[in-house]
Amino acid sequence: MKITITPYTDANATEITDLHHACVHAISPTIYSREQQEAWAHTPPNYPYWVKRLALKKPFMAMVEATIVGFIELEDNGHIDCAYTHPAYQKRGVMSELFAYTQNLAEQKGIKRLYLEASIVAKPFFEKRGFKTLHRNEIKRNGQMIVNFSMEKMLS
Repeated sequence: MKITITPYTDANATEITDLHHACVHAISPTIYSREQQEAWAHTPPNYPYWVKRLALKKPFMAMVEATIVGFIELEDNGHIDCAYTHPAYQKRGVMSELFAYTQNLAEQKGIKRLYLEASIVAKPFFEKRGFKTLHRNEIKRNGQMIVNFSMEKMLS
């Protein structure tokens, strides 16, 4: 499977929004309940919100042929806000490619620290790439408490 990393274009907003929704709702309800998933990624998705958000964040997309299979956002201060792989492509190197691209770009820009808030399911991925957990968070979103972890990685 050949993965290509490409910059975001406005034409990709719906596909990325749907990918985000699919990812959140594919998590086992033993990890995040259906109510927590819905609070995190409402059904139906709020497309106007995502169009505006993506226009600001300008994520990098992982493509397999013409299909978006993942995306990641890197802010100028080193914050990774979103990092998602389509459920059908998980554990196939998509996020590894996206993260390697993002880390390389951060280093080129002189960013000294990457940081993020990882979900329970994303935490092991980032730990394997050198991120340290700073603390556990309980975020109230749409009436539900959602656990995530503040993590950071210092770059050389």
